[in-house]
Amino acid sequence: MDNISKEDVLKAIESIRPFLQADDGDIELIEITEESIVKVKLTGACAACPMFSMTLRAGVERSLMKQVPGIKRIEAVN
Repeated sequence: MDNISKEDVLKAIESIRPFLQADDGDIELIEITEESIVKVKLTGACAACPMFSMTLRAGVERSLMKQVPGIKRIEAVN
């Protein structure tokens, strides 16, 4: 896991969680792969939102990659 700590990822997730919760959504960490891919699950209103892809890429991915160097990408799982 290219020096990506689960604690760092969870801390970064906590920093964006209030923004998702403000729209009745949430996020949970599912896995950090050996290839430095972080898998998350968007829940609540975020799971069915038409802006899901934009939220994932422009919001979640950008923020997590900025806060935790070494993350290659963020993937959403169901």
